[in-house]
Amino acid sequence: MNQTTTFRTPSGDDMVVMPRALYEKLVSDAEAAQDVTAYDKAKARLASGEDELVPGNIANRLPDGENRVRVWREHRAMPAWHLAKQANISASYLSDIQNGKKAGSVAAMKAALGVELEDLI
Repeated sequence: MNQTTTFRTPSGDDMVVMPRALYEKLVSDAEAAQDVTAYDKAKARLASGEDELVPGNIANRLPDGENRVRVWREHRAMPAWHLAKQANISASYLSDIQNGKKAGSVAAMKAALGVELEDLI
């Protein structure tokens, strides 16, 4: 029952008819190959420093509503005064950002913390 049948349509297309089990195996194998490729790319980004692993305790703080600037600053073990200096803002302005009183410049925080835009918003 693992037999395929081939035929040509009147318009000249080559067609294959196969048992559903074979079709589903081919789809599964293709999906697995895509997963392996994605894994290999992720490992390469980690190895090159283009991407980083984020510990669970940090990753869990983000969806819990904590201020993303504060979370990333603490993950980077960066004192607040240093981040303020890197972002070219005052320490009090950074404090307002971390306390949700002001929005601040996402571009400045992104550059100073070394994160992607989606990590901050």
